[in-house]
Amino acid sequence: MIVGLPKEIKNSEFRVSLTPGGVETLCANGHQVLVECGAGVGSGFSDEEYIQAGAKILAQPEDIFAQAEMIVKVKEPQPHEIEQLKNGQIVFTFFHFAASKELTMAVKRSGCVAIAYESVTLENGQLPLLTPMSEVAGRLAVQQGAKYMEKTNGGAGVLMGGVPGVAPANVVVLGGGVVGTQAATIAAGMGAQVTVVDISLDRLRYLSEIMPDNVTTIMSNPYNINKLLLDADLVISGVLIPGSHAPCLVTRDMVSSMKTGSVIVDVAIDQGGSLATSRATTHQDPVYSVDGVLHYCVTNMPGIVPVTSTQALTNATFPYVLKLANLGYKDAIKKDAALLAGANIVCGKITCDKISNNY
Repeated sequence: MIVGLPKEIKNSEFRVSLTPGGVETLCANGHQVLVECGAGVGSGFSDEEYIQAGAKILAQPEDIFAQAEMIVKVKEPQPHEIEQLKNGQIVFTFFHFAASKELTMAVKRSGCVAIAYESVTLENGQLPLLTPMSEVAGRLAVQQGAKYMEKTNGGAGVLMGGVPGVAPANVVVLGGGVVGTQAATIAAGMGAQVTVVDISLDRLRYLSEIMPDNVTTIMSNPYNINKLLLDADLVISGVLIPGSHAPCLVTRDMVSSMKTGSVIVDVAIDQGGSLATSRATTHQDPVYSVDGVLHYCVTNMPGIVPVTSTQALTNATFPYVLKLANLGYKDAIKKDAALLAGANIVCGKITCDKISNNY
């Protein structure tokens, strides 16, 4: 199979979809790999490394889209890329269709086979390709939140861990999944007072057992969330309904009741956001204010730490890339239920019920 790796063109996206090690293994299995010039530079991989691994470097992305039977990316195809997709061409990447009807319909019209990282699901319900980026995003959310809590960046000027004699920041984490657990761990490690909110009592019991003493767990409901937001210095939302739009947990009135200079990081923005006031932002223009509350809603958070993110992502995605290349998508999704769950749109037909229900 001819596998194409175009350079990511989304704002401040420096990740690449395959490392030279992955390319070497594909080539050893008899596949041809086309890599766009400079595709790996942002993640620390030179064109020469890809050449040594067996890839062919092409200067123009149009040539990759034209020749490749499978396109492997990191983020959803941008409009110019969608125009180049072909009927029956496999596109393996993050799509997050629930967040964009426009993207969904455009990919549907292209006739490609869209297999979404975020929908690949194991029998136990785990999301093996979303998990590593959720881990990165959860940790990064605290890092970014702490930065924007600084006065010079628009925040109130609160230090995450406080100092002796001065209280630490109050951090509220919405969702006790992968993002929430990572965020709570880092915030607690920085000395903040952390509250994790979740709808699962079993999950809250588990978190209570593994988290340090400065982490409290609270059952999720509108009353509790509203009460917690009143004193929050930083709110991190990592709620997720796989394949569907993120639930709206925070109303405009709740935001209005928060302290001036407090910060919200909505990691769920990839799936449409979990606050009534959330809208997608970029790394170049990451924050905006609503009623004095800073909102950080960047849709590709892990893109700014590409050395870490690329390696973490490709560790998880490569076995599936190899399976798709070796078997073709029809046999691969027949033999692998996890990949079948990831097949969101196939040759002009939406095959994921959660997406079709959205639109």
